[in-house]
Amino acid sequence: MSSERSEPYPIVVSNQKGGVGKTTVAINAAGALAYRGADVLVVDLDPQGYLTTGVGYDEAYTQEPPSLYDALTDPGEHDVSALVYEHDEFDVLPANIDMFNLEQELVSAMRGRERLSMLLEDVEGYDFVVVDCPPSLGILTDNALLACPNLLIPAEAEDTSIRALDLLFKQIDTLEDNYGTSINERALVVSNVDYPLDGEQKGMLEWFDDTFADRIPVYELRSRAAIKRAFNAGVSMFAHDEDCDQREVLLDLADHFHELAGRQEVAR
Repeated sequence: MSSERSEPYPIVVSNQKGGVGKTTVAINAAGALAYRGADVLVVDLDPQGYLTTGVGYDEAYTQEPPSLYDALTDPGEHDVSALVYEHDEFDVLPANIDMFNLEQELVSAMRGRERLSMLLEDVEGYDFVVVDCPPSLGILTDNALLACPNLLIPAEAEDTSIRALDLLFKQIDTLEDNYGTSINERALVVSNVDYPLDGEQKGMLEWFDDTFADRIPVYELRSRAAIKRAFNAGVSMFAHDEDCDQREVLLDLADHFHELAGRQEVAR
């Protein structure tokens, strides 16, 4: 475990385009950080609860109040630690089916885009907080971006990624202007890369490199059945009893975030 405890380093995993491996990247990034010795809290902010059910907490997704829905509705009245579930690798603040109502409710609420920031103010005992966003640019994603201004971008090597990222960055610009904050791109993970590359994938990998590599690292996560089997088992690749050559990619990503957070990773 980490030798020193300080304020958690917040990471948001966001891309409104579906099918880019967002939740898989979030789980495996958290798993890699934990494998390197960090204490990690993963927050599932997606009303669909894909991460929650993916790590084995189906009952939490449909549980009676209080849940993350209630905590975001009234942050001052709920203790986050009471809502957290302990996973073998990291702690999980699960989504709840009631969160489908949040978009409409928070639009007219006071500080509706800052509820997650308010909720996480008292979170202690973690080195990193990783928030998995909905696949949309609504008020919940705004909450995540404002609460966790270090952006991990999952993407696929498809032409449609260009438009999706353009929309994401425009939304970030709007939030920065309106809230006087800075939301920083920290890393990009191109997932589901399948060799041999076709023309579209090759062209997009070159575009990602040309567009981002001069300011943030670009990681290529190749398509592997072992990644899916780990997800189906409710764990990251680092807790699954199967070798995968893509572990090193995620460990490099974890080391990058440890360095950004000013922490010394502890190899296990």
